Amino acid sequence: MSGDCNIGLVGLAVMGQNLVLNLLDHDNKVAVYNRTTSVTDDFVKKSAHDQLVGTDSLQSFVDALAKPRKIILMVKAGNPVDAVIDELRPLLDDGDILIDGGNSLFTDSQRRSDALTPKGIHFVGCGISGGQDGARFGPSMMPGGDESAWPALKPILQGISAKTDAGEPCCEWMGDGGSGHFVKMVHNGIEYGDMQMIAEIYHLLGTTGLDNEAIAGKFDEWNQGRLSSYLVEITAEVLRIKDDDGSDWVDNIWDKAGQKGTGKWTAIQALELGVPGSVTTEAVYARALSSRWDERQQLHDFYQPKQTLTGYDGLVEDAEAALYAAKLIAYAQGFSLLSEAAREYNWTLNMANIAQVWKAGCIIRAKALDPIQKVFEQQPTLDNLMLSEFYRTELNGCESALRRLLSRAIEGGVPTPALSNALAYFDGVRSARLPANLIQGQRNFFGAHEYERLPR
Repeated sequence: MSGDCNIGLVGLAVMGQNLVLNLLDHDNKVAVYNRTTSVTDDFVKKSAHDQLVGTDSLQSFVDALAKPRKIILMVKAGNPVDAVIDELRPLLDDGDILIDGGNSLFTDSQRRSDALTPKGIHFVGCGISGGQDGARFGPSMMPGGDESAWPALKPILQGISAKTDAGEPCCEWMGDGGSGHFVKMVHNGIEYGDMQMIAEIYHLLGTTGLDNEAIAGKFDEWNQGRLSSYLVEITAEVLRIKDDDGSDWVDNIWDKAGQKGTGKWTAIQALELGVPGSVTTEAVYARALSSRWDERQQLHDFYQPKQTLTGYDGLVEDAEAALYAAKLIAYAQGFSLLSEAAREYNWTLNMANIAQVWKAGCIIRAKALDPIQKVFEQQPTLDNLMLSEFYRTELNGCESALRRLLSRAIEGGVPTPALSNALAYFDGVRSARLPANLIQGQRNFFGAHEYERLPR
């Protein structure tokens, strides 16, 4: 039995519902299923759309879909995805397509693709960024897996995706296996670093005596220039929100940052592949440190640090340049990780396409991605953005500001883990000689480890 819905979606939490509404806006007929039938009924009734078909079982859901069936799974990552796939599999036919749109670990997507391909099911792991608003009005989408599914999915996914200012879709095919979710994972890792560095700049400016409104004004100004980005934009908005009593909302938020694990996954992959990912890693550690609130209060009382930054002429300008430089370095580390992963996992990743996909709809969308895309269009096999003329020009112009700001932060005892590690990477990756020779000598001395001599 076959219906006439050209796509279906399982999982009607907020992201799933908004993605369905987006699909309906783009002339798709959509079948939906949720294990709690009342959720489906309420959504269908509220939507009141004649191209939306609610179903009360997976069998009726599958029957409502035109062949080859195209099914998006928007369920919690991990075991729930496997459970839904196990239930769906006996109901599907050769050539049907399953798309996991959750935040799945890329190795899970690889495993699912390997398991389903021999059974005739085309599996696609699709990273989706942009939150609930992105899902509703145009997300950034990073599909990867069985490429034979792409011709059928391309018009649908590109149709609902965000578009760049030039009209380019923020949805392109990433590659085989788990590549789509890997690219989304790296996106989230860069996001961790970017958010942490913005928070550090906010902290530094606050210790000089600037209030939240003044800091918001600076972020507004920066968002009109080279730092233009979603995260800089919303930072100004967050700093201006008032609580019920008229106080600044941000000051009443407990300084314990949460995390769902994608930043940690990125850091682990960087470690396993031997690629420096210090900005993301330090951002993950910063969140972990923030969560140890009781310990921090105890140690603050024990040491009684001053932790104040002495203002100086040009500090605000230095803060803008420092954040811009560190942001570029975070992107460089992320793309270097993608390059190494492509080699390790035999993927063909188009870095220019990835930059394009991140230019709108996603959390890390930023003006800086325009020149980054151009760099990769001109040098598609470039392993490290630091080797581009664009990076050399921009970082040489910002280096002194980053050093001045961090010097004052160190003197004042104000923590800047992500910004400091961005500078440490910048210095280390440009060093023709590092003290690793001594480390190798030590290893050989106590453990008879092999070492290599410099060529004569």
